[in-house]
Amino acid sequence: MFNYIWPITLIVIANIVYQICAKSVPGGMNPFASLIVTYLVGALASTILFFALGHDLPLLKEIQKTNWAPVILGIVIVGLEAGWIYAYKAGWQVSTGFIVQSAILAGGLLVVGYLLYHEALTWNKIVGVAICLVGLIFINYK
Repeated sequence: MFNYIWPITLIVIANIVYQICAKSVPGGMNPFASLIVTYLVGALASTILFFALGHDLPLLKEIQKTNWAPVILGIVIVGLEAGWIYAYKAGWQVSTGFIVQSAILAGGLLVVGYLLYHEALTWNKIVGVAICLVGLIFINYK
């Protein structure tokens, strides 16, 4: 059970801290300068964790296993992080911005899961996404 719960716990905690950090990037700072610092620190942390938890795996052999996914993931992460920084600069609130993107993302991933991974598209999933979208109306209603 622990192996099932700890990754989600890590994701939730990391997402909370992530949103706080993204909103706290200085207003006058270029978002991409901020991301340069972010990824230098991330590369250092990844290198330390690789050697600390890698069980003596050779780094170059592991890097040789790379396919298209880590390369595109790097590009996509820059878009994701720049998007959040710009969203907060545009005035999105932490309490609503994440909920709005999550609800829309849930619908998009439902389609992706069905089309690319042949995951079941059940009525309860469709109704759940519809409820999320209705929730967006209430969250954004002024």
